[in-house]
Amino acid sequence: MRFFYIQVIRGADLRAQSNNQGENRVILSAVRGKIRDRNHIPLAENIIHYSFAIHPEEVENRQEIITSFSSATGRSRDYYEGRLNNSSPYVYLERNLRSEVSRELMKIRDRGLITNRHGYRFYPHQKIASQVLGFTNVDNLGLEGIEKQFDNHLKGRDGWIVLQRDGKGRNWRNHAYPRRDPMDGSDIILTLDLNYQAILQDELSRRVVQTGAAGGMGLLVEPHTGRILALACLPDFDPNEPAASVREAYKNKIITDQFEPGSTFKIVTATAALTYNTVGIQDEFNCEDGSYVYRGQVIEDWNNFGLLTFPQIIANSSNVGTVKIAETVGNSRIYTTGRKFGFGTITGIQFPGETKGVLKETDQWSGISLAEISLGYEVSVTTLQLAAAYSAIANGGFLMKPFLVDRIIHPTGKVTYTASPQLIRKVASQPVMEQLTGMLRQVVETGTGTSARIKGWNIAGKTGTSKKYLNGKYSDTKFIASFVGFFPAHDPIMTGVIILDEPKPGYHWGGTGAAPVFRECVKRIINSDDSILVHRPQKKQEMNELIAMTEPVHKTAATEPVTLITTGTIAKPEVENGMAYVPDVRGKSLRRAINVLKNSGLTPKVRGSGTVVWQSPAPGKMVKLNSICTMGLN
Repeated sequence: MRFFYIQVIRGADLRAQSNNQGENRVILSAVRGKIRDRNHIPLAENIIHYSFAIHPEEVENRQEIITSFSSATGRSRDYYEGRLNNSSPYVYLERNLRSEVSRELMKIRDRGLITNRHGYRFYPHQKIASQVLGFTNVDNLGLEGIEKQFDNHLKGRDGWIVLQRDGKGRNWRNHAYPRRDPMDGSDIILTLDLNYQAILQDELSRRVVQTGAAGGMGLLVEPHTGRILALACLPDFDPNEPAASVREAYKNKIITDQFEPGSTFKIVTATAALTYNTVGIQDEFNCEDGSYVYRGQVIEDWNNFGLLTFPQIIANSSNVGTVKIAETVGNSRIYTTGRKFGFGTITGIQFPGETKGVLKETDQWSGISLAEISLGYEVSVTTLQLAAAYSAIANGGFLMKPFLVDRIIHPTGKVTYTASPQLIRKVASQPVMEQLTGMLRQVVETGTGTSARIKGWNIAGKTGTSKKYLNGKYSDTKFIASFVGFFPAHDPIMTGVIILDEPKPGYHWGGTGAAPVFRECVKRIINSDDSILVHRPQKKQEMNELIAMTEPVHKTAATEPVTLITTGTIAKPEVENGMAYVPDVRGKSLRRAINVLKNSGLTPKVRGSGTVVWQSPAPGKMVKLNSICTMGLN
C-alpha cells in the first residue's frame, strides 16, 4: 500500500519535486534584432558580451583552452590552469567579454566548455530618430516607438539548457538532458535615411534655438510612395539614457499631436474650387483692403490687399480672398474635399498612438464655420496628415499611405515582410493638381514663402501661421508657424513639413520662421546626395504600377461621397509551421479584404458594411493557419 501511495497517488508530485531539486534550467538569451535605416546602417543595435564556463571533469583538450584564453585575454596560463583544476563541477573562466575578444574563443569545440551571450541595447547615433526608434527596458523589451510596435519580431525567442544539480546544489552539464538553442530576433529595415534624418534634426534644432521656439517638428516623405525619409520632434531625448529626459520627449508628436493648421489648410478650399469649377484661374476678387465682415465675423488680412486673382490670393495667403472663394464652393464641398485629403481620419501608419485630428461633419458647423475652416481654424490636423495631403498634390492627385517599416528580415536571412506603396484614394484630377502646384510655386517665387526659394530649383509650398487656442480663447502672443513644400515642383522627389511651436515675435510667421528650415534641409540634401535625381523615375513608376493594379477609379459626380480606392499590395505574408502572419486590410473594400485574408490562410469574419476601419488580430501578428480575423466596416 505504501508503494502504491508513493508511485501512483503521489507519483506526479514527487517526480516534479525530484526534478526541481535535481535540475536547473538556465536561460540562453536571444539577441534582439537590429533596427536599420534604408541603407542598412544600424540605428539600434546590441553590444554583445560573452561568458565562458567549464565542467572541469568533461574538458577534452585542456591545453587548447588554456592557450586560447590566455592569448585572447592576456591573463597568465597559470590562472586558467587553476580554474581547470577547480574541484567545483561548474567554473566560470571569463564573464562579459566583448565580442571582438570572444571571436577566436567561439571557435573552440569542447564538450566541457559552456558559452553564453548577453545583448545590451545601444543606439549609436544617440538622439537621431529617437522618437521613431523608442527604447527598451532592462529586460530588453520594447517600451516606445518601433521597439514597442515590433517587439514580437525584434525580441526573438530565448533558449534554455537543463543542468543537473547534485545534493550540494552544484550544477553539472548532463548531455542526456535537453537543450533548446535561442532564436535571435529579426532585423527591422526602416524607410528612414540616416543622412536626411541628421540634416533635418540639425537644421530644425538650430532654428528652434534661433527663434526661441518651445519646440519643433519636421517630416520628409516620398510623395509617390509614402515612404517616410526623415522624422524629427524637438525636444528629443537619448534612448541610451531615457530616464534623463521627461516622458513628453518620448512622444512622436508628428503622429500623436494635432493642432489648428492655419493657412496650410487653404489647399482644401483651392482644390474644391478648381474641382467643382466654381472659380476660374484668372477670376479676381476684391479683398476689401484687408478687412471683410462675414456673417458678423471680421476677417482680417496681414496686408491691405485690393483686387487679387485666384493664384495671387493663394500666393499672398489672403484670408479675405480665401473666404470669398470658399463662399462659392459651399460647406459640403469643402468638407468632402477635406476628407478626400485625409483630414479627420487616421492614415493607418504602423506606429502607436496615431490621432485622426478633427474635421467636423457639416451638420455640426456654425454660421461662421465655412470661413473659419477655410482658413484652417475649427479643424485640427497632424503633421503626418499635412505631409500626406501635400504629397497628393505633388504626385498628381493620389493620397498615399505613409509608412516607416520597409522590410523585416529573419535571422536566417529570409525576408518575412515587405511593404509596398499603398494607394488610399484619388483626391482630385491631375489637371487640378497641376493648377494648384502652379499656385504653390507662386507662393515661393513671389508670395509669402520666398524664404524657401532655392536658386536653380522650382519649389512649391505654402506657409501657415495660426494662433494657439489657450484657456478658452485664441492667444495674441503664441503661434504655430508652418511651411509645407515639395521639390522639384512638377516632378517631385520629396515633400517636407516644418512646424515651429511658439516661436518668438517676428518668427511667428510661417514664411519667416519655418520656411528657411525647409530651404536649408533641401540645399544640404541636394549637395550631399548625388543620386537624388537618379531614383526619381523609379519612385514615380512604383505609384503608376500601383494605380494600374488597383480597381478602376469610376468617374462619379462631384457631389458623390468620398470612396476609397482599393489599397495597394503588401508582399504575401509568410506561412510557416502552420502559422500565418496577419496582413493589414484596414482601408480596403470588403471584397478585397476578404480576398487578402483568404490568400493569407485566414478566415474572414465581417461586422458592418463599407470599408474596413479596424481588424482583430492586429496586422503583423502571427496566428494559427485558418484563424478567424474579424473586420469592422464603416
